[in-house]
Amino acid sequence: MLFAVRNLVFLIGLLLLPIANVSTASQQSQAAPASQAALPAQSASPSNGNTPPQPLQQSAPAPPPYNGPTIVINPAHGGTDSGARGQDGIVEKDIVLQFARVARAELVRQGYKVVLTRDDDSNPSYDDRAAVANGYRDAIFVSLHIASTGAPGTVRVYYYQFWKQLPPASPTANSDATASSGPVMLTTPLSATTLVPWNEAQRAYQGASQQLANQLQAQMASAFSGSPQMCAGVEVRGLRSVASPAVAIEVSSVAVNDAKSLTVLAGPLAAAIGKSMQSFRPLNATGVK
Repeated sequence: MLFAVRNLVFLIGLLLLPIANVSTASQQSQAAPASQAALPAQSASPSNGNTPPQPLQQSAPAPPPYNGPTIVINPAHGGTDSGARGQDGIVEKDIVLQFARVARAELVRQGYKVVLTRDDDSNPSYDDRAAVANGYRDAIFVSLHIASTGAPGTVRVYYYQFWKQLPPASPTANSDATASSGPVMLTTPLSATTLVPWNEAQRAYQGASQQLANQLQAQMASAFSGSPQMCAGVEVRGLRSVASPAVAIEVSSVAVNDAKSLTVLAGPLAAAIGKSMQSFRPLNATGVK
């Protein structure tokens, strides 16, 4: 009897075993998605707290504001106006454009802001060239020329000399004009803050222009043997309408056998201009040196 009962229990266990296996598999299959869903969250978190923190991205500091003059370089002539002409196709307009580009590169390297009145074979008018400089609050105007004669390899610097003086002011003119019904007459000398005729713009800067010309001429005499020691004041038309310090630099001359004897002067000329600017208007401590 006991043997029969044991056999019956064994048979019942055999019948229930597949059902238990199916139930366990079902529970495991239901738990798997929850476990798998938790994996991304675990991988996103630092392991053992040893992952180094990511550095914060910082913007680059802004460069210091430019605080210096705008140097306006004027290659003379251009277009149909070739300027002085030499043999073998040497023309002033082409050589001075090369001078201007080399000078611009040198001055920019030193940290100056530089503008050319022309960077091609165009020919702006005198007034258009002056307007480029007059468009800046703080400008220095340098006009480049090649002489038709003179000792080759020498350089002379000019500033504008006004030979015609302004009429003297009348001490009673203001009171007379105020009492009359007519327009008020200008009786004081022109200054940088007074509205002046276009062809009188340089008058208020004649002293500064002469000072700059003196410094440039000293550098040219040192760099180019045989150059004059003193600058000269003449009526250079291209300077008269410029409302800022303005000079003209003239290199001698187109009367050479080879244009290379002129183009090789571009580097020393640019260096001399750069040294003069550093002395005349150095960049301040916050400017880019």
